[in-house]
Amino acid sequence: MIDNSKIEQAVRLMLEGIGEDPEREGLRETPARIARMCAELYKGMEEDAQTHLSRTFTVETSDMVIEKDITFYSMCEHHILPFYGKAHIAYIPDGKVVGLSKLARTVEVFARRLQLQEQLTGQIADALMEYMQPKGVLVMLEAEHMCMTMRGVQKPGSQTVTLTRRGVFETDPALEQRFFRMMGR
Repeated sequence: MIDNSKIEQAVRLMLEGIGEDPEREGLRETPARIARMCAELYKGMEEDAQTHLSRTFTVETSDMVIEKDITFYSMCEHHILPFYGKAHIAYIPDGKVVGLSKLARTVEVFARRLQLQEQLTGQIADALMEYMQPKGVLVMLEAEHMCMTMRGVQKPGSQTVTLTRRGVFETDPALEQRFFRMMGR
């Protein structure tokens, strides 16, 4: 649960810590704005992927399903700076599928938390395996990290790519190759 009061206190202290006056006109409402922003950015802390993945539809096919270019925004837990990019999800149904929007909603559940990209990739894959029970899942994330762009090495445009395989994607390399062909890579 987001505690607006604590966030506002922390923002005031941070402003003072960098030499700002939290009472000057431009900053007076900033602590409250940041608290409201946190409720939006970290709403995944209060959500469960099962909510989105529990409604399934019966199918007879077991052909690969890919939802690609799902835009996501997250916050790095090391520097509390944004990272953002695209998620690509493939799965092999085992008698049931979910609505395509539910895949994007699942990405959001985990992206709207303090995160590591490597962890985020696995959390999405694990939720899909647990709640959809497909034959296999592959999740690939491509993201730019502001901690690489704004600070440190300052390399704008660099991309971090993570890939997680579960089920038949772990045991059948041809499925992963098919995924990349379908992605146009």
